[in-house]
Amino acid sequence: MGMTIHGGRLVAKALRNEGVEHLFTLCGGHIQSIYDGCLDEGIRVVDTRHEQSAAHAADGMARISGRIGACAVTAGPGVTDAVTAVANAYRAQVPMIVFGGAGPTIFTHMGSLQDMDHVELMRPICKWAASVKETRRLAEYVSIAARKATSGVPGPVFLEVPLDVLMEYVDTDKVPIPQNYRTEARTAPDPLYLDKAVALLEKAERPMAIVGSQLRWSREPLETLQRFLDTTGIPTFVNGMARGLVDPQGPHFLNRSRKYALKNADCILILGTPFDFRLGYGQSRQIVGGSQSGQAGGFMLQITRPVINANASLIQVDLDGDEVGRNRVDGVNVGMVGDSGLMLEALTSALSGMSDKLTAWRGAVRQDEQKAWDKMRAQITSEDNPPNPLRVCEAVNRFLRPGDIVVGDGGDFVGTAAYVLKVFGLGTWMDPGPLGTLGVGPGYAMAAKLARPDARVVIMYGDGSFGLNGFEFEAMARQNIPVVGIIGNDAGWTQILRGQRDLYGKDRVVATKLDYTRYDLVAQGLGCHGEWVDTCEGLEPALERAFASGKAAVVNVKIGSSDFREGSISV
Repeated sequence: MGMTIHGGRLVAKALRNEGVEHLFTLCGGHIQSIYDGCLDEGIRVVDTRHEQSAAHAADGMARISGRIGACAVTAGPGVTDAVTAVANAYRAQVPMIVFGGAGPTIFTHMGSLQDMDHVELMRPICKWAASVKETRRLAEYVSIAARKATSGVPGPVFLEVPLDVLMEYVDTDKVPIPQNYRTEARTAPDPLYLDKAVALLEKAERPMAIVGSQLRWSREPLETLQRFLDTTGIPTFVNGMARGLVDPQGPHFLNRSRKYALKNADCILILGTPFDFRLGYGQSRQIVGGSQSGQAGGFMLQITRPVINANASLIQVDLDGDEVGRNRVDGVNVGMVGDSGLMLEALTSALSGMSDKLTAWRGAVRQDEQKAWDKMRAQITSEDNPPNPLRVCEAVNRFLRPGDIVVGDGGDFVGTAAYVLKVFGLGTWMDPGPLGTLGVGPGYAMAAKLARPDARVVIMYGDGSFGLNGFEFEAMARQNIPVVGIIGNDAGWTQILRGQRDLYGKDRVVATKLDYTRYDLVAQGLGCHGEWVDTCEGLEPALERAFASGKAAVVNVKIGSSDFREGSISV
């Protein structure tokens, strides 16, 4: 007869088997057995001040580590508080396991404390949601959850674990921990369609590529993309979790000329990113909407401008076959279901002689890139006070080293940071992704610092978004997780305010203004380093002190106006 252990220890054993080293949580009576199991299995329990942050941290840990992230939240409001973060991970295709507590199974639907149907709540935003009814099957369910979270298109899964199931003791000899229950194999490109793609690219005179988040889950994503760029010379842009995979000091880095390339390319390769709002819904023509378009008294709304050359050939590769050709009225010339990394490797081998003939095209794209940066230069180098957003981001840039991690948590200020900050390395840029969730910053940053303690971890904050989960700085201070938050404080929800003002008039601006609040003093009260900056002269010394403090820190920067983001949309 083996030893007897409780269900929480079984959960922890199964997580350890998956390589999980951190469990993020906000304490709750329903899930305490899992904490106890984690202590035995050497899994660090990291607590947050809101369940949303715990789930964001699990998401962030998956992005940084390449393994499953995990969090545990208590029943009822604990689960509902995590919903936003789970929905964000679902849209961003991030593998994580969320454990939700529940009352004893004997009292299900009888009105026990925090009793509700968690599984039905979570089902629409998870790849799989289930309730575990027997203690002996806990490890089995965790293995199923891990397989579902990582297979095909990655995503979150939810396991409801009732109190009695977690607390019951079982004989370990009768409860084997599953092994070798999932494969790391990737989906290779179909040879027939690969040949078609190669033929189009070989014929092209002005090809370009866009590489998205799915490359994160490929083997050696940074090295694979680098070989592709060195060999083919195809102008390539990255988005989502692929940001940071191109050396900003190298010859292939591009981030301001994508619009030019899309309009002038004759062959476009799309890898692991959907035709959503970030790519103009994949349109080569204008989309117009409105309930009474063209009728007297009605309105006409230009939903999107055409962004893709109507005469270009399109090659699209995605893990999800349903994404191939989505939103494209004219379809795609070649569509493939597969792993972005394996596709890049295949193209690298097939297109080894391509780079020389693209010299003129690369030069044209590079010229447009330089023109865009030249236009930004005056604001980047301006010494006007208070410093404008580009000037602030450039100052932060000087403190970033290869491998350091930036988290974007905000709207307008983060939109600027995405262009100005030049990160390099796998997982070095983290933002919420296409759901656009504010409040991700602290959770992502905590996970990033725990996973890579030698990296500097920076949150680029809008002053609005700091208000959502800013109290997590107390959790960082108490648990010695030194993250630096830089707030671009313009006293407003500027990304929304700008459109509201332009559409309705400056006298009808409502619910979009804030004050120049001293969030730095809030940080000090939470046990962190905090500084207020409103001059260019004070900016870099304040950043220097924040990074040198060895503590979680907030640098609250009053920023001036900028026209850099004029015309950007927020819907």
